[in-house]
Amino acid sequence: MDLYQDLRSLFDDSIVTIEHSELIKYGQDETEDFVFEPDVVVKPKTVEQLSQLMAYCNKVKIPVTPRGAGTGLSGASLPIHKGVLLSMEHFNSIIEIDEANMQATVESGVINHNLREAVEARNLFYPPDPASKGSCYIGGNVAHNSGGPKAVKYGVTKDYILNLEVVLPNGEVIWTGSNTLKNSTGYNLTQLFIGSEGSLGVVTKVVVRLLSKPKHNLLLWANVPKAITACLAVSDIMKSGVVPSGMELMEKKGIDLACQYLNLPNPVSHDCEAALMIEVDGDHMDQLYSGCESISNTLGTHQIENVLFADSGEQKESWWQIRRSIGEVVKAHSTYKEQDTVVKRSHLATLMAGVKEIEAKFGFESVCYGHAGDGNLHVNILKNDLTDAQWQGPHLEEGIREIFRLCKQLGGTISGEHGIGYVQKKYMNEVMSETHLDLMRGVKKAFDPNGIMNPGKIFD
Repeated sequence: MDLYQDLRSLFDDSIVTIEHSELIKYGQDETEDFVFEPDVVVKPKTVEQLSQLMAYCNKVKIPVTPRGAGTGLSGASLPIHKGVLLSMEHFNSIIEIDEANMQATVESGVINHNLREAVEARNLFYPPDPASKGSCYIGGNVAHNSGGPKAVKYGVTKDYILNLEVVLPNGEVIWTGSNTLKNSTGYNLTQLFIGSEGSLGVVTKVVVRLLSKPKHNLLLWANVPKAITACLAVSDIMKSGVVPSGMELMEKKGIDLACQYLNLPNPVSHDCEAALMIEVDGDHMDQLYSGCESISNTLGTHQIENVLFADSGEQKESWWQIRRSIGEVVKAHSTYKEQDTVVKRSHLATLMAGVKEIEAKFGFESVCYGHAGDGNLHVNILKNDLTDAQWQGPHLEEGIREIFRLCKQLGGTISGEHGIGYVQKKYMNEVMSETHLDLMRGVKKAFDPNGIMNPGKIFD
């Protein structure tokens, strides 16, 4: 069988390619330095073309790896079994913004930030805002149940998805739910697809719930002498009755790298280990100022007194740029393995302390940052001067396992928003039993009996 020729008989050159530069481009994402070349890249432009492609691949049992913008950090869009790399880049239309019902219907290749801008122009608000919001696709957000800084107040992707149009592995097209706020009609297939990492079918359209756009926001930057202290303060801020719209923790070395890379003023003090960036939003400025005062008072009880206030839109943007770029600039500094750990918010300090103890024990360096208000700590383990053998060897793997075992002990798990994909699947047994994994395998078998959809992800 000549896969390329078969596909060329179905589609034209604008849809199918085996050009080497394209195979390299689409054979990687933002996960470490992995590259897996597919046999062919296919970029359908319509649901009908995608349905035809899936029916063909299912019939001849060709692996299909769906890909959004390639911003993933778990290797979920890497075509590790070759076959077809399915790019959703042409599915990029905002179909409808329904102001009366406060919802929007978009194709899965719409960029997160583009949707946010389009609805905000109508005084509406779509809260999920991953760090890669300027490039990541809504379909990719659905595939990983993406979060972002605003999750602490507004929740994550799953909280805003009403309905999905999906092409199943056999080519059939279904809607998973209904465009209503309430739906108790059988199994919730919509939520089943959220976080499934393209292993059950291909999402083509997404119906999202919208909110009213907050009129104002204020931003604080707190320099913290000890990172553990910052973690302790987070829980007390939430208990105080103030619900920030963002509460981000950053280690100093990550901030230093970001400011150097972006050529921005560095707001962190030289004698501090970390910083907390805290945003509040709402419609009434007096309430926001009161909230900031309460937050400052709570920080003061933890001897965190170096608190800065963003006094302009430019300063707010500068601080957010530092936070959102840390992952990118750390990777520019060194290849890294990112662990997307998450625990109960009150256990964040214990997790942070444990990570640093494990780091010292196993002799690696990490940069930690993340969504402190959610208990979601990104642990970036740097390759630096480690050899390839050390980097991929059992010693480092055991160190990562210890981090995940700590997460489980604290009632957490191994991924909060980045997914499992290719690189984390070997750690699934740290938090899930074989019974649990077998149930997941059974669900996949029901949707994808031939195992063509993104094989080798989540579990083998």
